[in-house]
Amino acid sequence: MNKRRRKLTRALLGIAPTAVGFKQREFRAVSEAVRVRLEHAGTSFLDGYHAALDHHSLPDLETELNLISDDWRGFAFEGAAMGLALLDALMPWGCSRITAFLEGPGVPHVYMVHVGVGWVWARVPFGRQKSRGRLDPLLQWLAFDGWGFHEGFFHWRNYAGGKALPARLRGYEIRAFHQGLGRAWWFVNGGDPAWIAEMIAPFPALTQSDLWSGVGLAATYAGELNSEGLTDLRTRAGSFAPQLAQGAAFAAKARERAGNLTEYTSLATRFLCGISATEAARLCDQSLENLPAGGAEPPYETWRCRIQRKFSQQPQPQLVNP
Repeated sequence: MNKRRRKLTRALLGIAPTAVGFKQREFRAVSEAVRVRLEHAGTSFLDGYHAALDHHSLPDLETELNLISDDWRGFAFEGAAMGLALLDALMPWGCSRITAFLEGPGVPHVYMVHVGVGWVWARVPFGRQKSRGRLDPLLQWLAFDGWGFHEGFFHWRNYAGGKALPARLRGYEIRAFHQGLGRAWWFVNGGDPAWIAEMIAPFPALTQSDLWSGVGLAATYAGELNSEGLTDLRTRAGSFAPQLAQGAAFAAKARERAGNLTEYTSLATRFLCGISATEAARLCDQSLENLPAGGAEPPYETWRCRIQRKFSQQPQPQLVNP
């Protein structure tokens, strides 16, 4: 029976590996090596997504996800979160799968799990408020980031040049959406700083700041550029370099919490933030202290602004090989 259920679930909800390929998505890449790496990130996400559809048991799912190498495990947990959140939306009876995931195997990857939930919000037009209530009050905005990434990845032409946003978004949701859109454009443009800057330029300044934040996160978490490419990226960010650095710091924190920091994470944070990955993660933690509970903007934005101000006050990173 389990085999039949898995086969039916795969048939109904499975996503073909070609769906995340550069050719089908009409992405461009700065190099063949970057294309291969970013496609691997996509297939790792799908591995996690399909594992969540296949496994009824969270311990079994956790075992499979943890077999994936450090560099790619976060993407798999993100995909698994999408799978579990989708099952919650389509089969809402019983205990919440995503809640159990957030309280269990997903704890080290809590940032990626919240992002994965947003993929479902992009695809399923119902149940968002109920799903949102299960998320961390601070990190819930990462689900809107995930929604933006989904749209920018699968429908990037619809958003190029500042075109209309999904009608269901309100207030700060739009800003979080743009942060995810910026992450997606790292993939769309295959890590090419010139193409990314060109794609961001038509937007208003506030939106550009959020897009550059997303670019910094993707450039650091997914990679991968050499020192010259990272230098170029920071230069092209111009006045939005603090937002680029804040996104990079978020990526370092996500990897540090999950225990999967890499040499490339350290390289990227040194060039984009001027500090090590460990120091960037610590800055994220310190900036969380005494966040105001009320105000015109959510605490999540206050958190981001504190980090951005820190980078705007420090000297420019030494843009040479470490």
